[in-house]
Amino acid sequence: MKKIIEVKNLTKQYKNLKAVNNLTFEVEKGEILGLLGPNGSGKSTTINCILSLLNYQEGTITIFNEKMTPGAYEIKRKIGVVFQDVAVFEELTVYDNIDYFCGLYITDKNTRKAYVQEAIELVGLEEFKKFLPKQLSGGLLRRLNIACGIAHKPELIILDEPTVAVDPQSRNNILNGIKKLRDLGATIIYTTHYMEEVEILCDRVIIIDKGKVIASGTIDELKELAKIEEKVTVEVTNLEEKIVKEILDFKNVENVTYTESALIVIYRKGKNNLQELIDYLKKEGIKYNKIFSERPTLNDVFLELTGKELRD
Repeated sequence: MKKIIEVKNLTKQYKNLKAVNNLTFEVEKGEILGLLGPNGSGKSTTINCILSLLNYQEGTITIFNEKMTPGAYEIKRKIGVVFQDVAVFEELTVYDNIDYFCGLYITDKNTRKAYVQEAIELVGLEEFKKFLPKQLSGGLLRRLNIACGIAHKPELIILDEPTVAVDPQSRNNILNGIKKLRDLGATIIYTTHYMEEVEILCDRVIIIDKGKVIASGTIDELKELAKIEEKVTVEVTNLEEKIVKEILDFKNVENVTYTESALIVIYRKGKNNLQELIDYLKKEGIKYNKIFSERPTLNDVFLELTGKELRD
């Protein structure tokens, strides 16, 4: 596969803090790469270094087979960036905002007009072209933000938390738009705090923590890294502490957690785990509403690798 980005031995230090520590990874042409990590892991610093918005002490960054520098404007013309904070002009309409940002790269009026219309259709803003940003809902405003960042048809797109605090309809619209961008040939770096979006969108995932890559691969490859084989959830109330402790002593149990309404049993290996648990609960005369088994989720893997939830 052709490499769009190569980051080698990147180190960025603030006084005594290494925000990025000898970081190395690649982004391949035509993929959606999920860049994940808990807060403070170095994601934003890494992105800012890639874009040459920050100086760094060590390492190299190559984009489109050329060294990325603050003055590499030909490279930057091929990049679209959508940051988490919405950045549009309040006095311009939806159409004029997109036209302005597209015009920074596309000078031909006819071409720009076609590109702006395509961007509007991609994010589903056809009915809002004459609206001002203040007249838009939060979800529509984020769609506008995305359209402004991708209207010039960049080859590389960096999307930083594009669905934060949006309604379900806008989220679905945004996710579908991102898939279309990939299908049209764009390469995308995607950061999010919503693990379900990662599973829907990303071809490959890199998890970083404390400025280092701690895992990378496809969703299935990452799930194989988990020590856990099975997670069983039991909807049950008023469970005595001694029951929880006895389940924890089962041969293949890795961990047990219990809230007021759910018992979660994590198994590291073994077969017939679910049946063993059902038999035990029956023997103890414990009634439950529902019990089900599932393979580890990507969130389980993330928690195991970093010790934190992605939203922490």
